[in-house]
Amino acid sequence: MTVFVGTSGWQYRDWRGVLYPEGVPQRRWLEEYARRFAAVENNNAFYRLPERHTFAEWRERTPDGFVMAVKASRYLTHIKRLKEPEEPVARLMGRAEALGERLGPVLLQLPPTLRADTALLDAVLARFPAGTRVAVEPRHVSWWTEETAAVLAARGATLCWADRGGRPVTPLWRTADWGYLRLHEGRARPHPSYGRQALATWARRLAGTWPERQDVYVFFNNDPGGAAVRNAETFLGLMEACGRTAKVPGPDGGGAETAGQGRRHSSYE
Repeated sequence: MTVFVGTSGWQYRDWRGVLYPEGVPQRRWLEEYARRFAAVENNNAFYRLPERHTFAEWRERTPDGFVMAVKASRYLTHIKRLKEPEEPVARLMGRAEALGERLGPVLLQLPPTLRADTALLDAVLARFPAGTRVAVEPRHVSWWTEETAAVLAARGATLCWADRGGRPVTPLWRTADWGYLRLHEGRARPHPSYGRQALATWARRLAGTWPERQDVYVFFNNDPGGAAVRNAETFLGLMEACGRTAKVPGPDGGGAETAGQGRRHSSYE
């Protein structure tokens, strides 16, 4: 199992002094981020889908081996509520594909008020190009059925595991040969950090679910105060302790090596 660990977004002003040195301008934050982590989840695409040339620029600014997951536009998930997906999906992929080999999974986070409609979900998943990894994060309890799991499995999509408050808020289904985990808010101090025990539990869950040679993407969405940065660093070390390969940037910032090949991340409580 290869684990790609990062944060949900990278442009947070309160990360200055935590991840970004004082002298580094904001326009260089992505390059600085890529020195510490080999993956990021692009949350801004949910609010405003970037132009194709912006995705191309991100490709050029990041090293080989770096992966950017992309959260699908709210136009598809929250405004259209999955209906008439052909144009929104085509527009999303027509732009995001400019990332080239940097493009990771696409995340579909569904509105908490959207009740289950597996036919609608299947129609959306069918619109993605073959080979696209799509993670789906439903947030209404009506989705937790065998029919939902069957649609995801048939389309090769993965159920996004989600955590809030140090516990799962989704079933721990395995619907594909790859995984996706989002950690939204921990219960440790300073808020909204995760404690080491909670993170170790998630590391063991992942190691026990996905074997070697299968990819898992883990993103921390608890950004206030740099909690996501500290927790992501800790999680890399915990996955290594579980005997799993975790991707980290190479020492020169170009190309990725694994945490088990000589470079270790420091751990934070």
